[in-house]
Amino acid sequence: MHTSTTSTVPLEPWTAQQLEQATQGHWHNGKVPQGDIKLVLTDSRDAEKGDVFLALKGERFDAHDFVIKVAEQGCEIAIVSHPVDADICQLVVADTRLALGHLGAFRRAKNSQLKVIALTGSSGKTTTKEMLGSILSRIAPTLITRGNLNNDLGVPMMLLELRAEHQYAVMELGASHQGEIDYTSNLVQPHVAGIINIGTAHLGEFGGRDGICSAKSEIYAHIAQDGTSITPEADDFADDIRKAVQTKNTLSFGLGGDIFATDIQLQAQSSTFTLNTPQGNKTIHLPFAGEHNVQNATAATAFALSIGIALEDIVIGLEQATGAKGRLNFIQYKKHLFIDDTYNANPTSMRAAAEVLAQQEGIRVMVIGDIGELGATAAQQHYMLGRDLVSTKGVNFVVAVGEFAPASQEGARSTQYGKKFQAFLTQAQALPFLIGLVETHQPQSMSFLFKGSRYTHMETLMADLMEKL
Repeated sequence: MHTSTTSTVPLEPWTAQQLEQATQGHWHNGKVPQGDIKLVLTDSRDAEKGDVFLALKGERFDAHDFVIKVAEQGCEIAIVSHPVDADICQLVVADTRLALGHLGAFRRAKNSQLKVIALTGSSGKTTTKEMLGSILSRIAPTLITRGNLNNDLGVPMMLLELRAEHQYAVMELGASHQGEIDYTSNLVQPHVAGIINIGTAHLGEFGGRDGICSAKSEIYAHIAQDGTSITPEADDFADDIRKAVQTKNTLSFGLGGDIFATDIQLQAQSSTFTLNTPQGNKTIHLPFAGEHNVQNATAATAFALSIGIALEDIVIGLEQATGAKGRLNFIQYKKHLFIDDTYNANPTSMRAAAEVLAQQEGIRVMVIGDIGELGATAAQQHYMLGRDLVSTKGVNFVVAVGEFAPASQEGARSTQYGKKFQAFLTQAQALPFLIGLVETHQPQSMSFLFKGSRYTHMETLMADLMEKL
């Protein structure tokens, strides 16, 4: 799934004066654009008349090289860190990446009516965000982080989409390095913020779960003084997380917390549980599979209660929520079930996905791609994953694709279930095996779950298999 960085709705226009004020830049040679400005864009391909092209510079690219091109497309304004020889109004700033942040913060400050929720965690962020979006958007216009726009560039891009009618914003904050969440949470200025969990995603960047906890805990530094900090009660790092809290008001979720689930009944594609809260208890029929999604629902409840949402509205929102694309989407194709969980992966979410697959009908096959961002621990993590997946009761076959498939296979072979596991280096090699599995088990129905890190594009293998059936 490729996430668009541009909104599909008309956005609040900018004036030249506002751009200058927000970025603390200056207009090169005093050449100032006239009239309203539609959009601030970072993709040169989309820039046209009425837009501003913001030229980002990275380690391997420099968008200043495209300023002449956008001018030829009719775009009349660029934000640059140094003047470019092009016939275009240029707002010169110290750093274009920081300028994008300043623009996002400016738009956030202009919308003082807004109640903002910010959330982070190793897994479950996107699903919790979607649940909150379902709860809040029923009540009032709500801005929700789109796709993976959750980093130091994506967060300000989302803030640029704020409009006067928005009453709520749900901002997902991701981190690939220390300081990133400190930066983005300062931009969004949340009323309520918190961590869902500390897992093993991005181990490589942070050197261990301690580092991940430290990075995620930065979210508590910028909550409004009269706001609320949300904490995961049952997490291994709950004590460390609580130490980072700076607000008087706190609310915890999970076993032993203020908001928790009991009487959990897991169905193949949904779950039922009792939601216990300080506002009362309610039975929830959740259209999401897996116990991990029950926990995500308790987290969503904690965030929503903290900004004053009534329990009755939370129940309706949870029961009407839909998953994001590539997050445990159930697709019935002919007589087989395909579960698209290809949006992303980390070791924790892989294991949770296996539990969901185990609940399904027929022959159950888990097809996995590599997990990225594990650094030096990658081989060891894949070994343990292979060992655990084949040991999951109810999973009949595990098919791994990619560089670390052999490491996962080694892990599988360390158990008595090693024969369940097949390893392939490429999707092209795995496809004939999967087709053969279907043919071997005819006329039985089969359930396939596809999952891997975003870069592995496991949705391609899933589509190829469906095409061959």
